[in-house]
Amino acid sequence: MSHAIRRASELVLDETTVTALRAELAATADEVVEAIIDEVPPYANALSGRMGDTIRRAVRTALGHYLDLASGNATGGDAGGAAYDLGRGEVRDGRSMDALLSAYRVGARVAWRCLAAGAVPAGLPAAEVAKFAELTFAYIDELSAASAAGHADELAARGRAHERHLEHLARELLAGARTDVLLASAQRAGWPPPVSLTAVLLPAAQARPAYRALDPGTLVLDDLPDATGVLLVPDADRDADRSHLLRQLTDRSAVVGPARPWARASASYARALRARSLSSEIRDTEDHLPELVLSADPDAFADLRARALAPLRTLPAATALRLEETLRAWLLHQGRREEVAAALFVHPQTVRYRMTQLRELFPDLASPHRVLELTLAVGVRTG
Repeated sequence: MSHAIRRASELVLDETTVTALRAELAATADEVVEAIIDEVPPYANALSGRMGDTIRRAVRTALGHYLDLASGNATGGDAGGAAYDLGRGEVRDGRSMDALLSAYRVGARVAWRCLAAGAVPAGLPAAEVAKFAELTFAYIDELSAASAAGHADELAARGRAHERHLEHLARELLAGARTDVLLASAQRAGWPPPVSLTAVLLPAAQARPAYRALDPGTLVLDDLPDATGVLLVPDADRDADRSHLLRQLTDRSAVVGPARPWARASASYARALRARSLSSEIRDTEDHLPELVLSADPDAFADLRARALAPLRTLPAATALRLEETLRAWLLHQGRREEVAAALFVHPQTVRYRMTQLRELFPDLASPHRVLELTLAVGVRTG
């Protein structure tokens, strides 16, 4: 309370004046509280009952400290601490700093009117009234500043705690925690679960800038291994919502997993991770489902290729590669020679010649089971 202390050094009320003012402390505190109730709407219902009694005692205590200060008997430090705690308490009660500052302004006006009305008849010289006013308002200003600091610190602490709760929830989601655990964490974080979540992988440095452009319910982590960041975006399951999400990430090196029920976000995350491991070119995992399916079990896929394409292994490598490409095009275009030729940039007669070779190598090429095996075997280019 340094400014008020300097003012107090310029004015020390005599004992008669202080005694007269102390006698009116309770009435002054009541007038201050009633004025705040009447003039500051957020306090209309907050100062009744036990809360009102508590506030009245706090006002009387503050006024008592003020008179100690004015009489040269105290530093006012305790009042500053109480004002700081009051500011923190206002956050817990859901009121803004604007409301508290309005209450201080009203309280200062009423307190000054009551104190002045008691001090002048008690013998305060008219020449000292201005100093008394300066001390009064300097004291209120410093109480306001202490409360503002408490309010800001509580908001910051709550913000940090809230962010930690959200990060903890995001980690549990990625780890595939049980639904009851996730629900408890979501409640603790004050995060209403959406219908679905979509995992987005991107470099850690891009995570928070991208997050600021997305749904405010998005969860974000930017400290995963390999400098990876993850966003868990709510309710991007419709085509239009997914398209909007992809547009928002246009300038980012992002991999977007599928939308999954929110408690199964780990499945979206796992697919995005696998897509990124397949190729740095994959952006939307929904556009690469065949590759993802065929790479789900690499050993099984390798065994399938080895068995299904075994006849090609008897040929020179270049010839085998040409015939495998022809077989892939033939299967994808359902045997339409002109389309196969266009896809391979060769003459249709070349396609006819190669298919004759393939039918010799695969006598059962018309078998549905053989067609299925070969389609899977050549479904992903391997080199």
